Amino acid sequence: MSLISSLFTGVTGLTANSQAMGIIGDNISNVNTVGFKGSKAVFSDIFSTILTNGSVTSQLGRGSQLQGTIQAFSQGSFEASSNALDLGIDGSGFFVVNNGSGNFYTRAGQFRLNDQGTVQAITGEILQGSAIANGVVATGTTDIDLAGVQSQPQASTTFTLGANLNAASTAATTFNSPVTLYNSVGSQVILNIQFTKVASTNQWTYAASPSDGTVTTGASGTVTFDTSGNLTLVNGAAAADQSIVIDYSTANPPAATQTLTWDLANTTGGTNGKLTGFAAASNNNSLVQDGFTTGTLVGLTVDSAGIISGLFNNGQTAQLFQVAMADFLAPSGLTRQGQNLFAESAESGQPILGAAQTGGFGAIVGQSLELSNVDLAEQFVTMIQTQQAFQASARIITTTDDLLTEAVNLVR
Repeated sequence: MSLISSLFTGVTGLTANSQAMGIIGDNISNVNTVGFKGSKAVFSDIFSTILTNGSVTSQLGRGSQLQGTIQAFSQGSFEASSNALDLGIDGSGFFVVNNGSGNFYTRAGQFRLNDQGTVQAITGEILQGSAIANGVVATGTTDIDLAGVQSQPQASTTFTLGANLNAASTAATTFNSPVTLYNSVGSQVILNIQFTKVASTNQWTYAASPSDGTVTTGASGTVTFDTSGNLTLVNGAAAADQSIVIDYSTANPPAATQTLTWDLANTTGGTNGKLTGFAAASNNNSLVQDGFTTGTLVGLTVDSAGIISGLFNNGQTAQLFQVAMADFLAPSGLTRQGQNLFAESAESGQPILGAAQTGGFGAIVGQSLELSNVDLAEQFVTMIQTQQAFQASARIITTTDDLLTEAVNLVR
């Protein structure tokens, strides 16, 4: 009897719309989940019954069913964060994370350093990236490991001393200019340059002595100034850069022999104007040198290309890793794994690996989190629509029940 069929037709409506309500509830409950991508229910009709053999005008539907869901990978808005490793993606792509057994993909960029020094998601997976050495990005991806990262020392190779030597000083007057340097093992060395005034002329002798090691070349010399107080002669010749060599073989700790260039002249010849002989009190006013000691990691930054740079306590910065990204030809075919993770599937295709701002990949936004893309207003409207559909399907059942009661009452 067709009335019995209409009962089951109503049941299919109840089943499909209750499942759709579950999808809506999942979307709404994840409105505050970082990187969450909402889903939409897709309905289809159930294969129809043909009342008359071969007639296309005599087909009767058997109800509806939930055919599946479509994940919406539209862009979510961003929220600022104070954590340097909170990352968002502006555009296409996924972060690549590994749980020890394989790679997974996520838009949730809440990362932190764990007790092993690796960059880890809140759920425990390790962020993947490519190491950077001397500005060159390595091929392939690996765990982003920041344990033991430090800034290696750089020995000083040149220095520029800004000082004035008082032209009005009497003979034998001395003035000291301490120059802070660093050797190959990062030890700080104070190279003291002592100037001594020569009688009856605007000329000074100098003697260089380090706090550690021994000067083997350029230990002494003279500087002569003209009547305007400008440096004209160094060691009796036209002003030119001077070389100072320090031997650290007997130092503690020993270091490589250091060759320093004392920058006294400009590129076109003549004084660079940093060392002067004016009739004013002798003073040291500036020092520029290119060395630094070793440094430990004190901070991190991430730029739009996904490059993680370290800030060290010696004032230096260095590029450490570049965050790896992945994309798929059909992201909606990815398999949800829970905990904001996706896995590749036959429907999604193979992952395309790359870096931010290359190809079709989006940019990485540092100190920001991508929020859920769920629109609450849209979800509530869909909820009302689904509720009405569920109630209407229930009414089909109750109405059919009334009709069946009437049919039963025909015997009375």
